[in-house]
Amino acid sequence: MIPLAILSADDLASALTHGAAGWMVLSVAAVLPILWAFALSMFFGRPYVIRFLRTLTLRFGGDVWWLSYVLMRDALLVVVLGLSMIMLFPNLYLKIGLPITGPLAVVVLFWAIAIKLFRDTDEDVVAFRAQSLLLVLASVLYIVPQVYGMEAADQAYLGSLPSSLISSSNLALARPILWLSIALFGLSAAAIFLRFLVRLWRAEPEAGDASA
Repeated sequence: MIPLAILSADDLASALTHGAAGWMVLSVAAVLPILWAFALSMFFGRPYVIRFLRTLTLRFGGDVWWLSYVLMRDALLVVVLGLSMIMLFPNLYLKIGLPITGPLAVVVLFWAIAIKLFRDTDEDVVAFRAQSLLLVLASVLYIVPQVYGMEAADQAYLGSLPSSLISSSNLALARPILWLSIALFGLSAAAIFLRFLVRLWRAEPEAGDASA
């Protein structure tokens, strides 16, 4: 370790920058399980919200309550997806050390949110069940390695289990997971974009026919 007294200003600034970046990434990784729990609570709290809506006698109050719930529920999922995107950065995932199945959790969460783009999960029972299963799977893929890997790294009685669940300590498994997740995420995003273009292309002739 280099003594602080012989560090130049540039070396000190570089050390502080890299240290702060690592601290921020690990802080986000530690907060994500809380956000996951909150997001799942909001998502599966739908029966309670509907039951409460039936007790309201004012239509305007019911509409405000429902819209507020939907906005918070969907916004939480988008926030979790945005923060989880750090799992797809190779320099962070492979060097700093993150939950080993975190990239797969990002892909599955992306699929769950994509269902909302094409199906009304509040009205379509099949779509709601599919989204529910994907959300549960994504949360398990992230929370389990986070708790039993990152947070339990100093628990000697667990043996080699924590190190095997951290990406930087298990590169033989982390690298294939990372590149597979990036490929799946890219293909999924491309499929959504192409479907959007197809729908846009079909809508333009229909709009022209209607105006004629």
